[in-house]
Amino acid sequence: MASRLSRLPALIAAVILGCWAQAGAQSSSSSSSNQPPSPGQLYAQEKAPLIDPAGPTISLISAEPVFIMASALNACGYDEGVDESEPVRKRVREEINQALEKSEDARAKRDALCLYVAQHRLTGSELDISQYISLSLYLTPPPEMETMVEMSEMPPDATQVADMVPLLNAFSEAVDLHGIWLTVHLLYDQFAGQVHDPLSQMIVNTNLYLKMPASTYVDRRFIVVIEPMFSPSVVNARIYGTDYVVVVSPVNGKIPMTAVRHTYLHYVIDPLLLARSSAIDRTQPILKTIRDAPLPYRFRSDTLALTIECLIKAIEARTMDTGVPIFKIPANVDRSQLPKYERERQDSLDKAEAARLAAVQHDMNQGYVLTQYFYEQMIPFEKDPASLKDDIGEMVYSMDVDQQVHRARDTVFDKEADEDVLQRYQPRKLTGLDLAEAKLSTGDVQGAGALAEKALADETDTVQSQADSARAHFILARVDLMTGHPEQAIDDFQKTLALSKQQRLLAWSHIYLGRMLDLECKRDEAVAEYKEALAARDWQQDTRLAAERGVKSAYVVPGHEHDCDGAGDDAAGTASEQPAEGGAGQDKTQKPQP
Repeated sequence: MASRLSRLPALIAAVILGCWAQAGAQSSSSSSSNQPPSPGQLYAQEKAPLIDPAGPTISLISAEPVFIMASALNACGYDEGVDESEPVRKRVREEINQALEKSEDARAKRDALCLYVAQHRLTGSELDISQYISLSLYLTPPPEMETMVEMSEMPPDATQVADMVPLLNAFSEAVDLHGIWLTVHLLYDQFAGQVHDPLSQMIVNTNLYLKMPASTYVDRRFIVVIEPMFSPSVVNARIYGTDYVVVVSPVNGKIPMTAVRHTYLHYVIDPLLLARSSAIDRTQPILKTIRDAPLPYRFRSDTLALTIECLIKAIEARTMDTGVPIFKIPANVDRSQLPKYERERQDSLDKAEAARLAAVQHDMNQGYVLTQYFYEQMIPFEKDPASLKDDIGEMVYSMDVDQQVHRARDTVFDKEADEDVLQRYQPRKLTGLDLAEAKLSTGDVQGAGALAEKALADETDTVQSQADSARAHFILARVDLMTGHPEQAIDDFQKTLALSKQQRLLAWSHIYLGRMLDLECKRDEAVAEYKEALAARDWQQDTRLAAERGVKSAYVVPGHEHDCDGAGDDAAGTASEQPAEGGAGQDKTQKPQP
């Protein structure tokens, strides 16, 4: 096998491995769709399940699993905001009730689900809903309706209710929620059409103010999910690693744009300050001054999180709608009247500024004690042609920390905190083979290989050690491909198969071997590998799609003619038979660099 493959090491590395842990990525009209994928795109970890790695960086969508979850909650007494919601919410509730009236079995399954929901109530309705939204974002569409990732990779609140999935499935089938979804999906498309222009305008205006293009990031995603089965007053926003997701309920073409914009500002600004985290560490003394502030713990314990939030709040204050109409001096005014009109204009400007300063003071009283500093910094920024990306360094490095500590000490904090719409789920601290996977995801091939080799050197005779050895060989197999050693990759994949009992590693080892055989024009052997992948019973959607496509047609490299014409009876297909995952239509022949 290696004789033919040895001529294509970079191609194999970029394409065969490109879809590991990526669920069925499709080509798209994204601003980055014609660019080679970055290592982060090829090996992305901790991604929000709804995120298409080959899709647009900013999306407005609906999702059937979220609809099913919201509809089930409505059937279990979730009535918040019903009268203010779009009519489709009452329509769906009525169709569910009709199905329940006709079937005792459906009612029994509804009762079992609702008992579970009742037993998992938290401290308030919005908090209750949040955990189910988290879970719904990690469910595959019907008919499978199962979690997409391991429990350790899900948000903590979702894991608290993850064992409801079989009950949700049973209820959904009993009342045919999939059929109801098909009848209302066009309405969801209409809602998206109504929201699209205001959302786009918000993004454009925000980018213009920050003087940053919308295409600044190619490996981060901002996605808005519309779900009118939830209360219009509920905005559920969360961060999954580098992906930002907001779930909202539209009414009359409107969504809570202020909350959505807050999440979008995080999407744009977070990486700018993350890159300067070492400089922000010098603001540690400020944390001592806000111990009594009504802030969430992450802001009272992390200077980076506090700084990001304060900058965003300053930007929101500078750009807020104050409700004060700014007086415009009439054209061709008599010069004798000009002072009068100028005073009126200045009065309106002063009132608007007073409203903005009141918002800043409120944020300061909440404990966001750097808000005033950044507010003052944004005034000259607005007159500077440089972007926030260019100016943020000076804002951070020129901060007089002692002055800000003194200002914080003089601040009288509120007793209660405002609601924080945004929830952040950052990847856990990685070590060992988890860290090796993360290094591979960022293109640090040698670092990943070194950690995998160390794991093999440290192995013992325990069952866990055998599992770690299998995973280490799986990592090394991908390192071998990326460094141009296909023969060794084959050997490591085979060692993975010999040692592992984990269905996912077994399935993907067979898939990779099948693709390598396809590129060698050994179609019959490749099909056998794909069938072995299906027999491994991983059941995750990306695995099933990759294996089924491999059985259906030979794997080929997008953008490259297949070299199998005349190779015998088992010759592979043509270059037009491109599998969808990994970003079909993109040329992924570039070798990721460390």
